[in-house]
Amino acid sequence: MNHGEYVLKNGIKLLDKHERWRRVAKIMKISKEGQRKLEWIIYYYEGHDASTTARHFGISRKTFYKWSGRLDEDNLYSLYRLEDESKAPKRVRQRMITPIQQERVITLRRRYPQYGKRKLEKIYEREYGEKISSWQIQKVIEAKKMYLNKKKTERITRKRKRALKKKRITELQKNIHWYEKKAGYIICLDTIVLYWNGVKRYIFTGIDKYGKVAYARMYTNKSTLNARDFLHRLYYLMDGKIPRVGHDNGSESVNQTKWLF
Repeated sequence: MNHGEYVLKNGIKLLDKHERWRRVAKIMKISKEGQRKLEWIIYYYEGHDASTTARHFGISRKTFYKWSGRLDEDNLYSLYRLEDESKAPKRVRQRMITPIQQERVITLRRRYPQYGKRKLEKIYEREYGEKISSWQIQKVIEAKKMYLNKKKTERITRKRKRALKKKRITELQKNIHWYEKKAGYIICLDTIVLYWNGVKRYIFTGIDKYGKVAYARMYTNKSTLNARDFLHRLYYLMDGKIPRVGHDNGSESVNQTKWLF
């Protein structure tokens, strides 16, 4: 018979109390973190004081007392109390707004298009005798697109969406593994403006970031046609092996690098 086991008169082996706690914890699907806290408590009940237990498991006595006090020996359902408490806020912002409230906000917005959401919040409470948050007002304005300068807002929104779609070189570098940092992985494009004796010239450059290849060609302007010519020459020079291109988002580069891929 193993240590901690007891034999009843009918021959059934009964595990000791602490082993039963472990079995019940698994049946109740207590998390690994909860089972680890249970081991603190079992170690304590096996004859060690709180200080020794805390040192043994690398925790503070305050932490030990906090969790050990949650276990009730006579009620094993209290094992659920060893689970970490949810860190979600007890009170969350409510977005729910009734159709009547929405119509009222729309009416006020049309009446006072120049007012912001906080002023409309005060006017709403004064006229209708109930409170509504400025955040709810803002959501109605966004949903109905009731902006003061609609064209300007749409223009800003389009600009932001375009910016999100552009893949910057710095963002790409974060995802590059050490074994990918080799010649030909990234070709950096740029345009240099040169003034000489009253003459303006544009130098298109392509530099291999991790290799020793650099190519440059001078043009009288930075038109789309010249950009295409430069990229064709660069493509020929690299034998068509250009997996990544980084540029400063200049129009001549953005419009003409698409055909490379």
